[in-house]
Amino acid sequence: MARRKFAGLLPEVFKRKLYAKKGFCSIFEFAAKLAGMSEEQVRLVLNLERKFDDKPVLKALLVNGEVSVNKLVRVASIATVENQEILAQQVIILPKTAIDTLVRDERFIRENGFNKANSMREVVYVHSNPQQNELDVNSAATTKASCKDNSTLKLTDEVYVKLLELQQKGIDVNSLILEFLCKREIEIAQEKEELSAQAVPTESRYIPVRIRDVLKKEYGEKCSIHGCFKPSTQIHHSQRFSVGRMHDPKFLVPLCAEHHAIAHCVDLKYQVHHDTAI
Repeated sequence: MARRKFAGLLPEVFKRKLYAKKGFCSIFEFAAKLAGMSEEQVRLVLNLERKFDDKPVLKALLVNGEVSVNKLVRVASIATVENQEILAQQVIILPKTAIDTLVRDERFIRENGFNKANSMREVVYVHSNPQQNELDVNSAATTKASCKDNSTLKLTDEVYVKLLELQQKGIDVNSLILEFLCKREIEIAQEKEELSAQAVPTESRYIPVRIRDVLKKEYGEKCSIHGCFKPSTQIHHSQRFSVGRMHDPKFLVPLCAEHHAIAHCVDLKYQVHHDTAI
């Protein structure tokens, strides 16, 4: 904490040249002698302070030493006047790995030209509206962009030969595969509807095996966020379990550790907004 507060004071020391009054030749010598900071670290702090000049909420975190420079520098590239408040909450709560994931997702949203970026973030992290989630997140453009850097499709020799044989017979294998995938999605949706209808309030946080199985059938072993191929570690309740006390599969999604932390961080924003409104 003392080191963070010292770093936060450097921009003011530099502007007022207070280091010279203490007998130091430069701000770099001042920081090195008093706190063991490298020249690179000092430049990073000074650049961040300028970067946050029009973002007072984030600037206050730097100047007051509330958040480490390593966290703040991670969000500097996506920080705007509009999102500075929520980013400030996130960098305080989230670990560095989750912040890296958050920044990657934000860049993905911007690079792929989503017009309603804010609603997209809410859909991705909170899954508050299943129909909107299906519309936006599972769009062909999103899927294609998120899978661009993923590994190529792997087919066994047996499957490849069978598909090739069907194609040589004049059968449209693309339509065949698409029909199978659509049927699979319908079956999963029907199973989730059935389990949703059977869901009842409970005091137990244990998620039934059948629900776990259908989620695994839908999402596999990976995080449900598009573009994230990390193993899922948590099943997230997009509708707070503490409120509904139910394990409704419509509102359950497997997430990696980082996206689970982000989801709860975004959920905290909604809770604060709700409490303020009340």
